[in-house]
Amino acid sequence: MFRSLFTPVRLGDIYLKNRIVMAPMTRSRARPDGVPTPEMVEYYKQRAGAGMIITEGTQPSFEGQGYARTPGLHTADQSRMWTKITELADNASCPMIAQLMHVGRIANCRNKFENARTLAPSVVRAEGSIYTDDAGMQPFDEPEEMTLADIKNTVSDYAHAASTAMESGFSGIEIHATSGYLPAQFLSTGTNKRNDQYGGNCENRIRFLIEIVQAVSDAVSNTKRVGVRICPGNPFNDLSDNDPEETFSALLNELNQYNLAYLHVIRMPSTGLDNFEIARKYFGGPYIFNDSFNPEEADAFLVDERCDAISFGRPFIANPDFPSRVRKSLYVSDVRTLYAEFNPKLLYTPGPEGYSDYPTLPQR
Repeated sequence: MFRSLFTPVRLGDIYLKNRIVMAPMTRSRARPDGVPTPEMVEYYKQRAGAGMIITEGTQPSFEGQGYARTPGLHTADQSRMWTKITELADNASCPMIAQLMHVGRIANCRNKFENARTLAPSVVRAEGSIYTDDAGMQPFDEPEEMTLADIKNTVSDYAHAASTAMESGFSGIEIHATSGYLPAQFLSTGTNKRNDQYGGNCENRIRFLIEIVQAVSDAVSNTKRVGVRICPGNPFNDLSDNDPEETFSALLNELNQYNLAYLHVIRMPSTGLDNFEIARKYFGGPYIFNDSFNPEEADAFLVDERCDAISFGRPFIANPDFPSRVRKSLYVSDVRTLYAEFNPKLLYTPGPEGYSDYPTLPQR
């Protein structure tokens, strides 16, 4: 039996009916202007059996977009469609958290609106390429180094997006601070070559993210509805740092001042770091952990009180009723028969195929 996975929990001021969190996953189904589509409404509705849903990375401005067809939270049209989604989730007692994601230098101008710039802490182009709808794979843009005015405006963009999210019915905000995107670019020595108050030592490199946390908390008037997602040492999107534990110890010690709803931590053993231990050593608030756990492993972590909730990503793709299937796993001899596999070729393609057309199990 599952002793903790299906018990309720409170993360800050956010109440979860169970401890199964749907992790943020980019699926590229929005319109080119960042407006969520009817397919997205159906997709999130189907998965509202989770204790909480964290949305896919959602840009706080046109400049924050880097990938094709990702949604935004900074225009009235975007807000109206998100409201349809949050209303359906609320009907299922499933709080939704808007993950704000500014990609910084991980972008190509073909995926951006006209005149939207590609910004970064320093002029350091990322190695690699990115998909564009009109020209296929293209190299990452060479970014512009952000001026102090750009930094101030970007922090304001986060605050505006957070306010828009709450007006759209979201229960809280998650700030995406890993995977090589803009906050992580400021944190990391490999991408932050500045010599002003936002570069150099740890105190300076964490400043941008702390200012975002402060601005978002002010915008929602409650730090207990704000979370931060981290993965120290994550090399994704050509990211590197001379001493990730030093950087994140400084960051987490500062975040302790904010009484956050939670810290969402990804463990990545390939880095040689135990990010769960780093989080527990330096941060004193609630934790959501992610490590590709199966349900039994997740329950064991919760029973041992090593975290407060577990986020699952890939299982939710082809199993919209994933929590229900986990419950049913107690009563079948071969749990593999319960879980469907997703089609990787359809992860980022437009339309409902491979997205909102995965079936649920018959109810009986």
